Amino acid sequence: MKYTRLAAAFAAASLVATMAACGDAEKTSDKATTGGDTAGALIGITMPTKSSERWIHDGDNLKSQLEGLGYKVDLQYAENDIPTQTQQLDSQITKGAKLLIIASIDGTALSSQLDNAKAANIPVISYDRLIRGNANVDYYTTFDNFKVGVQQATSLLTGLGVLKADGSKGDAKGPFNIELFAGSPDDNNATFFFNGAKSILDPYIKDGTLVVKSGQVDFKTVATLRWDPETAQKRMENILTSTYKGSVKINGVLSPYDGISIGILSALKSGGYGTAAQKYPTVTGQDAELASVKSIIAGEQYSTIYKDTRQLAKVTGEMADAILKGQTPTTNNTTDYDNGKKVVPAQLLESVIVDKDNYQKVIIDGGYYTADQLK
Repeated sequence: MKYTRLAAAFAAASLVATMAACGDAEKTSDKATTGGDTAGALIGITMPTKSSERWIHDGDNLKSQLEGLGYKVDLQYAENDIPTQTQQLDSQITKGAKLLIIASIDGTALSSQLDNAKAANIPVISYDRLIRGNANVDYYTTFDNFKVGVQQATSLLTGLGVLKADGSKGDAKGPFNIELFAGSPDDNNATFFFNGAKSILDPYIKDGTLVVKSGQVDFKTVATLRWDPETAQKRMENILTSTYKGSVKINGVLSPYDGISIGILSALKSGGYGTAAQKYPTVTGQDAELASVKSIIAGEQYSTIYKDTRQLAKVTGEMADAILKGQTPTTNNTTDYDNGKKVVPAQLLESVIVDKDNYQKVIIDGGYYTADQLK
């Protein structure tokens, strides 16, 4: 990164300290200038909704992390209403927030607020969902979302027996009838998940091992606005009615999120699945939400992708702390996350496939849920 050359050019400790406080013109050309006394500064956090369990955890973990570092926190939830989120951001800017952490509802709908933040010299961290179409996004913290899609597709193939747990070729030959679901089209992550999954599934679709019997394979058709479980349930019901009649059964469903998976499973149950005579197909998921982990244990949902949001909150808190102290935060990807106006430096975390065989080790032993919570 460009910071290395600057650090080498200004090696004297006193000059480095001055730069941290005042900001070098080249170093901060596309970022808000920070530094100075920021102890006890206000940090604004905006989360999409409380209707998803994971966002509640994210908000609580972030607030705790930042307060532990000595900052004041204004945590807001917009309940998936874009005007509400823009108003919350306007309010945080007016209140004098020194940094904003934004998990956007619509990654293209916040340009006015981002411009106002820039004018007020307020840095912005895009949290888990990349904010697009505006250069005033300083950093991005998330998981490797293309890899998440790869993991979802891999677990689908494992559940079908096409692959073994170690990734080697399984004994099942197919053809298997599958259906595809994707996330919200206004969420940048949704395309990463879908493209990652399709990179694994497409060769099996091409050779006939997998058959998308409804013919619905493009992102626009299979996307689920706002990641809404009811929308997913209705679409699954329509697919079952139109495509899976008589002895024709569905064997697997690529689902990008646990809430969507629950909706899919509800439709499948209404369609006669989930019995001794007709078991549920292999259904994937993401976020290791409590209800879905219980569903996995019960033999309904097949798998989920576990993303430790405690770690995401930790690295985001550390990033915010570094920015406010005039330091360069840690990033591990400076090439892949182009928001249409700039490539946003990102810190990516790893995710894990969780199924009935390893939930004890990953989820319970890892301290994410207790055994009592999963009863």
